[in-house]
Amino acid sequence: MTTNFTGQRTDKTTVVLWSLWDLGSAAFNAVLITFVFSVYLTDSVGKTIDSRFTPTTWLAIAIGIGGMFIALLAPVIGQRSDARGTRRRSVRVWTLITIIIMLSLYFIRNDDPIYFWLGITILAIGSVTYELGEVSYFAMLNQVSTEKNVGRVSGFGWALGYFGGIFLLLICYFGFIADDGGYLHISTEGGLNVRLVAIMSALWFLVFGLPVMFRVPEIAPNPNIGSDGFVESYKELWHTLRRLWRKDRSSVFFLISSAIFRDGLAGVFTFGAILAVSVYGLDAGDVLIFGIAANLISALGAVVCGYFDDIFGPKPVIMVSLVSMIAMCFILYFVSGPTNFWIYGLILTLFVGPAQSSSRTFLSRMAPPGYEGQMFGLYATTGRAVSWMAPAAFSLFSMLFGGDRAGIFGIAVILLAGALVLVKVKEPTKVEA
Repeated sequence: MTTNFTGQRTDKTTVVLWSLWDLGSAAFNAVLITFVFSVYLTDSVGKTIDSRFTPTTWLAIAIGIGGMFIALLAPVIGQRSDARGTRRRSVRVWTLITIIIMLSLYFIRNDDPIYFWLGITILAIGSVTYELGEVSYFAMLNQVSTEKNVGRVSGFGWALGYFGGIFLLLICYFGFIADDGGYLHISTEGGLNVRLVAIMSALWFLVFGLPVMFRVPEIAPNPNIGSDGFVESYKELWHTLRRLWRKDRSSVFFLISSAIFRDGLAGVFTFGAILAVSVYGLDAGDVLIFGIAANLISALGAVVCGYFDDIFGPKPVIMVSLVSMIAMCFILYFVSGPTNFWIYGLILTLFVGPAQSSSRTFLSRMAPPGYEGQMFGLYATTGRAVSWMAPAAFSLFSMLFGGDRAGIFGIAVILLAGALVLVKVKEPTKVEA
């Protein structure tokens, strides 16, 4: 075990307990935002509203507004936790606030329009608090790893996130949702079964989110960062960006590159289910099974490629992953039928986990000591700034070439753009503050 003034603790127990936050956070991302509660809001609660816009459009607007707040707040929140030596406290505070927000979703019934507006507002606020907690959690990566094993540690955590999402989704689907109330035969009146899923998800996040708050040491304050007020924090942030541009533009190019290709990775999962049904003929039930298989494959890829990350560095892992996914996109465009989608779709998802995990390790290797929170805040901000690119590219290619199948090229173009910018990025080295 290694412990020093930087708050580092790299024993296996600490690594596992830190990674459990990844596992727990799937309760918010996979269950509430992606698969269960957002669908409940748009398909059930949203039916009560009278609006010229669809419930899905309103949910997208709410989440989009939340994304704007994330882009504005994330780097400053991360910076202030670096300055004050409150990174662990930041994870604790934002995680617990997110859990409280998740619990409040229990009160969102499906029999009055007011619940829809309240529900999308709560989800949007939760998306902000969740990501602010994630900023400081990502910044802890250097505290629980060394330069020799950071790839494996990140890959392990990322894989646990996938496994957590799969396991909790299965519990929620079969226990609470399948056949109108699940195997637990819960009443569906007022959306009770789905509201209990929100409770289950909050408790899941609480149980697996707690260990990191006690095991990972707090960092020492960084006296080189001012923390007098938010105005001064934004001035400090601007000075940091100027220093990065002068001393190592490669870090700026990486933030841009990762933002682009991470949006492409998000597009893979966002539009994958749509394409599976509309283009390749999968049944709705088969899509769920494919989603489980895809997450398992992505988790396996993250674990295995974590070793390659430590041997060859994160850039080769990301580049190979992006090129492989682009190749699979082209193959998928020319093939048809469920069998081909299963084969080439799973090969594509094999590289999603490694690209995501190695992107996290790239920045952790590059971030100046004591500035990790601020750097991962910028990581979140740049990601939010380009989150429109994959949906826009998918829509554009679909409209220009007549059909959802052509949208595959839109995703490929975004991945290619991220890879081309990454070519300009040097292998990560620590940038001096």
